[in-house]
Amino acid sequence: MPEKNQSIEEPNNGPILGEELLRKIAEHPCYDKKAQHKYGRIHLAVAPKCNIQCNFCVREFDCVNESRPGVTSKVLTPEEALEKTKQILAEYPFIKVVAIAGPGDPLANDATFETFELIRKEFPEVTLCMSTNGLLLPEKLQDMLRVGVSTLTVTVNAIDPEIQAKIVDHIVYHGEVYRGVEAAEIQIKNQLQGIKAAVDAGIVVKVNTVLTPGINDKHVVEIARKLNELGVYIMNVMPLINQGAFADIEPPTAEERKAVQEACEPYVMQMRHCRQCRADAYGLLAQDMSQMSEERRKVIKIQTKEDMEKAREILEKNGKEEV
Repeated sequence: MPEKNQSIEEPNNGPILGEELLRKIAEHPCYDKKAQHKYGRIHLAVAPKCNIQCNFCVREFDCVNESRPGVTSKVLTPEEALEKTKQILAEYPFIKVVAIAGPGDPLANDATFETFELIRKEFPEVTLCMSTNGLLLPEKLQDMLRVGVSTLTVTVNAIDPEIQAKIVDHIVYHGEVYRGVEAAEIQIKNQLQGIKAAVDAGIVVKVNTVLTPGINDKHVVEIARKLNELGVYIMNVMPLINQGAFADIEPPTAEERKAVQEACEPYVMQMRHCRQCRADAYGLLAQDMSQMSEERRKVIKIQTKEDMEKAREILEKNGKEEV
C-alpha cells in the first residue's frame, strides 16, 4: 500500500502556485496523492536517444512483462503518438496527463517537441508533462515552454560531483563524451540551473532521486535542502532497481527508504506512491493498462462509461432540482 503523502491542501515548502497550476496538480496522479485514484496519465514512448549512461539504467524496447523506467514495447513516431492519444483519451476520459518519459531522454530527441505540438493542438486542455535527466534543460527550456509543458520531472541523484561520478558512467554533451567528475560537474550545473529557470518560468517541478545504498544514501537529504532553495514542489525518493553496472548492489529496504523520506520532508514534500512506470504506461498509477490483456482493458472501459452515465444522471437531476 502507498504510504501517506501530503496533498495540495496541506502546507509544504514549495512555491506559491496560481489557480490553473493548482488545478493541474490536483489532476496529476504523481503530484497529488488523491489524484492517483481518480486521474490517469499516458506516457508516449517517442524518445529513444539518451545523452547519459547511468550505471543502473538498462533500456529495453521490447519487454512486455517488465515494469520499470526505460522499458517500452514500441518506439512511436509523433504521428503514431497522436493517434494513440486520441484513442486512449476517447476510451478512458479519466486520463488528464500526457507525458513523455523516454525510453531515453526526451530533451535529446526532436520527436519530443514535435509530439507535444501535435498533442497541444488537438487537446489544449490536457496537462503536458516531461521527465528528463536535466543535462539539456537550460538550453531546451524555451522549447518546452513553447509547446506547453507545465509539469516537469528531473532526476537528480547527487549534487556532489564526487558522488555523481559514481552513478553515471559518461555523458554526451554537445558532441563530446565526458566521464568522471568532469561529467558530473557539467550535469549537476545544468540540472540546478535548469530547475531554477523552470520554476521561475512557472513550471511545477518534481525531482526523482534514485536511492542507492553505499553511494548516495547519506547524501539525499543534502539534495532535498538544495531543492528547497530552488522552489521544487515535490521530491520522489525511488528505490534502486539493481541492474546494469549496479546489478550487485542490494536495493534499499522499505524502512531505509522511509527513513530517508522523513529526513527530507522538512525541506520538500515527499511523493510516497511512485510505481516507477514504464515509458509507455497509461491508466491509473496502480493500473498500468499497457501490460493488461485486451479483455481487462475492455472491462475498465465499460466501467468508465458506466461511471460517466451515472455522473450525467446526477448532474441532470441536480439541474432539474435547482430549476
